[in-house]
Amino acid sequence: MRKYFFLILMIAVSLQMFADDKVTLRASAPEVVVNGDQFRLTYTVNSQDVKDFLAPQAKGFDVLMGPSRSQQSSTQIINGKVSSSRSITYTYILMAVSEGTFNIPAASIEVDGEKIFSNPLTIKVLPKDKEQGNGNQSQGNGGISSRNQKTSGRITDKDLFILATASKTKVHEQEAILVTYKAYTTVDLRQLLGKMPDQQGFYVQEVELPTQKTFKLEHYNGRNYNTVVYRQYVLFPQKSGRLEIPAVTFDAVVAQRVAVSDDPFEAFFNGGGYVEVNKKIVAPKVVINVDPLPSKPEGFSGGVGTFSLKSDISTTELKANEAVTIKLTISGTGNMKLVSAPEVKFPHDFEIYDPKIEDNYELTANGLSGTKKIEYLAIPRHAGNFTIPAIEFKYFDIKTEKYNTLATEPYELKVAKGDGSAASQQVIADFTNKENVKVLGTDILFIKTGDTVLRQKGNYFFGTVTYYLWYIIPFVLFVVFVVIYRKQAIESANVAKVKTKKANKVATKRMKQAGKLLSENKVNEFYDEVLKALWGYISDKLNIPVSKLSRDNIEAELSGHGVSEDLIKEFIDALSECEFARYAPGNQNEAMDKVYSASVDVISKMENCIKR
Repeated sequence: MRKYFFLILMIAVSLQMFADDKVTLRASAPEVVVNGDQFRLTYTVNSQDVKDFLAPQAKGFDVLMGPSRSQQSSTQIINGKVSSSRSITYTYILMAVSEGTFNIPAASIEVDGEKIFSNPLTIKVLPKDKEQGNGNQSQGNGGISSRNQKTSGRITDKDLFILATASKTKVHEQEAILVTYKAYTTVDLRQLLGKMPDQQGFYVQEVELPTQKTFKLEHYNGRNYNTVVYRQYVLFPQKSGRLEIPAVTFDAVVAQRVAVSDDPFEAFFNGGGYVEVNKKIVAPKVVINVDPLPSKPEGFSGGVGTFSLKSDISTTELKANEAVTIKLTISGTGNMKLVSAPEVKFPHDFEIYDPKIEDNYELTANGLSGTKKIEYLAIPRHAGNFTIPAIEFKYFDIKTEKYNTLATEPYELKVAKGDGSAASQQVIADFTNKENVKVLGTDILFIKTGDTVLRQKGNYFFGTVTYYLWYIIPFVLFVVFVVIYRKQAIESANVAKVKTKKANKVATKRMKQAGKLLSENKVNEFYDEVLKALWGYISDKLNIPVSKLSRDNIEAELSGHGVSEDLIKEFIDALSECEFARYAPGNQNEAMDKVYSASVDVISKMENCIKR
């Protein structure tokens, strides 16, 4: 019975191996080594039915050993399913003998009469450390060896430091800058903590990096370091001039080897051990020179970057009281979050609703890359032929350093007369968060019912008090209307005053949206909306553009309007708490509730204090 079982098992294994993936030959070696280092070069083929392995010439390296051949086989049976793997590995020990970048061509091997080729390799050979001389060699993988690990000594700024670099140091307003904090170490760096502080004059977004850090060799100022990119941020300058990204302090934890004692018992129990050493590292400041944008054209969207525009319309032939939708898609890379929706000039007798905006972008080194989709809804109330002019999108192109205008094609609408039936009276819901689209009243008025009042013949209306009142009252109402209209027109012409009056209304609208995001537990979107509400409110209230606002001039302006120092401090604390809460450890829901309550409270107090 056992013989039959073994035979069935071997047949199953053979069938499984026959169904395996295509045979491949994979080469692997370190990407970077130091001149004089020894390292392994391996070739692995996922089959054992091979012959005629041919390795290429490795120029720039000496072959110290190899090839040594090893075979690996394994078989598993899980839930009745048989899986197996068989492979052969050829290993060489090489030593780098000169500096530079070297290519190792593909190796080859023959499998079932077919030649299989490996992937080629590129290896960079770094110079030796100037301080180490020529007598030291590392072993194995080409990394910094133990010769660079300090033993119970002071860790200097040459052994461990962080460099801050910017992708650009001369930009325009709103142009994206990638700031990188890179650690250089010759010691055993175990932990690194620190982040960029609050920045004035920049809109900052952090780039998500892998939690598991991977070190790479790099030659810098005559020494070889293990390097890792620890933090990256994308900054959008909000004002022009000489702006500074201040120095950042990081807290490092280094594992340092304990010196071996001459006492054999102490060496046995304590020798070769490690102690953790704390060290503060200061990354230098970075200076950015920001040029102002040229004189902005009328209708400028606020976009800075590279964009494209696409449009689509739901229909060009419809009936009165039916909805038409225009969809705009803005694609590209830049300050996508700060781009405003272009204006669509619908005919005057169209009923127009607030546009619906959908953002879909991700953070890249060049800014926010992706799309912004905008839907415009309008309803014609009368029949006729109408034209929707071309929609223009104006932005500043950082490549040409000029303003660029993108335009869609105009749309010709043919609106037929509605038949008045219930089917033609559409109610469009869930398009915006404002309200549903409402239907106008019917064409036929209701017939008046009730008793008829009869008048005696010869009783004339002319000359009576009522007759004169019919002239006087409309005239008085007309005069009152003209006075009120002129007053409102004068106030509307004062843009600053209008913005000031609407500041609280706009802030309330944004805080309602923030409350919705809070209930949906959308952390990043919630904090962005609260910051927009706080900065936008104070911008409208003080009639100062957001790009020119800072904590210093907010404090000065509010003091000039008679706001108390306690309330000013409470407002600035609300800003700071919102900006830092998203990165703070602990319960995010509790932090979001606290930020929301503080923001609503301080806006309410500010509105009661500033009366303009």
